[in-house]
Amino acid sequence: METAEEDPSSAAVLLDHASFSQVVFNSVDKFYVPGGDVTCYYIFTQQFTPRRKDWIGIFRVGWKTTREYYTFMWVPLPGDSSTDAAKQQEVQFKAYYLPKDDEYYQFCYVDQDGVVRGASVPFQFRPESEEDILVVTTKVKVEETEQRNKELRQENQELKARCARLEEQDSAAQAELQRKQEELETLQSIIKKLEREAEEQKGRWDSERLQLKEQDQKMRSENERLGTRVTELQSQLLNQEKEMEELVRGDQEKTEQLQHLRNGNDQLCLSLTEQREQQKKLEQTVEEMQLREAAAVKTQADLMEPRRDEATVEAQLVREVARLNAQVEAGKACFLEKYKECRRLHRQIRQLRAAARDENLDLSRRLGENKLLCDCLRGEKEQMERENDLLRKENSRLLSYMGLDFDPRPDPAPASEQPGSRQKPSLVYGNPYSGRPPALQGSPT
Repeated sequence: METAEEDPSSAAVLLDHASFSQVVFNSVDKFYVPGGDVTCYYIFTQQFTPRRKDWIGIFRVGWKTTREYYTFMWVPLPGDSSTDAAKQQEVQFKAYYLPKDDEYYQFCYVDQDGVVRGASVPFQFRPESEEDILVVTTKVKVEETEQRNKELRQENQELKARCARLEEQDSAAQAELQRKQEELETLQSIIKKLEREAEEQKGRWDSERLQLKEQDQKMRSENERLGTRVTELQSQLLNQEKEMEELVRGDQEKTEQLQHLRNGNDQLCLSLTEQREQQKKLEQTVEEMQLREAAAVKTQADLMEPRRDEATVEAQLVREVARLNAQVEAGKACFLEKYKECRRLHRQIRQLRAAARDENLDLSRRLGENKLLCDCLRGEKEQMERENDLLRKENSRLLSYMGLDFDPRPDPAPASEQPGSRQKPSLVYGNPYSGRPPALQGSPT
């Protein structure tokens, strides 16, 4: 059924037949031949005005509502004038959307409100029958038929003669065919014998090929296992090298910190020396003050006689003695504070020296262990690479023996052997944590 952009309007209730004559269908045939397009002709009456959503559908005879259409076509609007509306209109139904059975159908004009405005006489979709064809035979056609029959009889005689010759050729060909068949049977027996020998040889080759494939699979699995082991060893080696670099950087930081502390110690020693010099100066000042005090006492004794200046001199002497005592006490307090600070710094320096010495010893020990482990891993890697080369050579030899082309794909060089890669420090004496001698670690597990 034809598909459209939107379904046509239709009424779902029984219709009134009073409006069926407003659109008249003409030139409707009794039947239409399937496989061809069908053109529907119709005329609008004066009582009906077409609208944009009107459509013509093909309905099976006996329909009840306009929803029972088989296919439909939208009706083109005529011109604006009334004369154009009175002219014969037409729409064409494509053969693809037409019914395929021989039931009776009719055209129905339905407006955009779903009301039927016209219906055609019934018709069928069927091919032409013999009753519908009028056969006319004339005398000229009869003469032509007799002449054609005469020519056909003559041609028949020629064909019989040709058939006899062909039968003779066929007998000779049969004899030749018999001889060829005997030769063919002999050749077939030879071919079967060769095929049996070829099958036996193929079976032997297949068994050898299977054995070689099994050996090749084992070698490939061994190569994969060794490659995995090499990758693991390389990752361990990289981790050990990274750890070694971290230890070296930590050692450098400790060395710099120790040097900084040494510089601070030197500055503290200089400060302590300056404090000692100041202490000596303060002691000299105290001695001078004591001498002045003695001189003042002597002066006081000498001046005891004049009663008039006794109070003034005594007050001056008391103030001078108090000032000197205050200076002495301040110098002692400053000296004690500087002395305590120096002792605290000396203790801190001794502690830092001990910690740096222990840290350096631990870093040296770990560095030696990492060097041993790196050397052990490198030995294992070289041993596995040698075994891998031997297995690859053996695989190539076996495949060459089989007569197969073999394109060995060498394993990519490790990062430490590629050009331009940075050579890192190696471990020298094997891995101390592996629990076995370095000589045994090279063999694959």
